[in-house]
Amino acid sequence: MTMRFKMSDNSLFAYLLRAPWWISLLIAIVLGLFARFVLPDLYAPYAWSFALPFLATTGMVLWKQRHTPGEARVAATLEAIAAMSWREFSELMVKALERDGYIVTRTEGAADFLLVKDGRTSLLSCKRWKAASHGIEPLRELDAARRAQELQAAIYVVTGNITDNAQRFAADRRVTLMQAPELTHLLRLGKGPKRKP
Repeated sequence: MTMRFKMSDNSLFAYLLRAPWWISLLIAIVLGLFARFVLPDLYAPYAWSFALPFLATTGMVLWKQRHTPGEARVAATLEAIAAMSWREFSELMVKALERDGYIVTRTEGAADFLLVKDGRTSLLSCKRWKAASHGIEPLRELDAARRAQELQAAIYVVTGNITDNAQRFAADRRVTLMQAPELTHLLRLGKGPKRKP
């Protein structure tokens, strides 16, 4: 039997892993300098060891955020896709998913696409990408379609707000929410999507 360590969501390091990288770095610098001036000269070489966990956290956050698009890029992507028709958006999604290695098949009903990659099959629903608010019902339909086909996962594209109930439902089921930053990363439209004249 293997024991797995689970960090509390309210712990300092859990918070730092969700925060911007520079906060961990600032704490590391302050701790290192404080230890350097408080410890006797004999222990001065070890002063920075107090900062090591925070330096490691800085590295982890930078690694995790390396592909996270900035707010301006997310806003530009949302603006560009809001101006698209369903046909334009669905074609863009197919190209992006295929570029990421998925085999994409269009479907009808609760899901828009069936995705296959590395032996894993998922449903993806993105037809409501322009909706300002998302509730639980489309997620329930997508989850029912996933279970009916006995698939491993489902993905629901969200660019607007999602209710707390819908978020809890998605977390309890095998429904991944692809929100604006993840969608921006997938589509890779660049800084300024070209507009039609």
